[in-house]
Amino acid sequence: MELYVPVVVLTVIATVFALGGLAMAFLVGPRRYNRAKLDSYECGIEPTPQPVGGGRFPVKYYITAMLFIVFDIEIVFLYPWAVHFDALGIFGLVEMVLFIATVFIAYAYVWRRGGLEWD
Repeated sequence: MELYVPVVVLTVIATVFALGGLAMAFLVGPRRYNRAKLDSYECGIEPTPQPVGGGRFPVKYYITAMLFIVFDIEIVFLYPWAVHFDALGIFGLVEMVLFIATVFIAYAYVWRRGGLEWD
């Protein structure tokens, strides 16, 4: 059980830090609300009026987001391999080359289909 004590302590410290930061921002932060602050922000572009039910985003937006998540998660798998590169030996190297080749094929496919172009 004593192996979990550092994990619990770190979790408590992280929770206190997060909640303390939110509390301090609420207590100390300025409260000057105006129409511009309460208006929606669209990446520097003047906000356009939206229908009452929200509005429809183009499917291209969701495809780009999903591609980012997929490629980002695949790149995260490179970190454990890099940490234990010496212990894995030639087997780990071959497996990682196959993994990177698969990612590259997927990337080339998406690029060729125009999935990375933003209109």
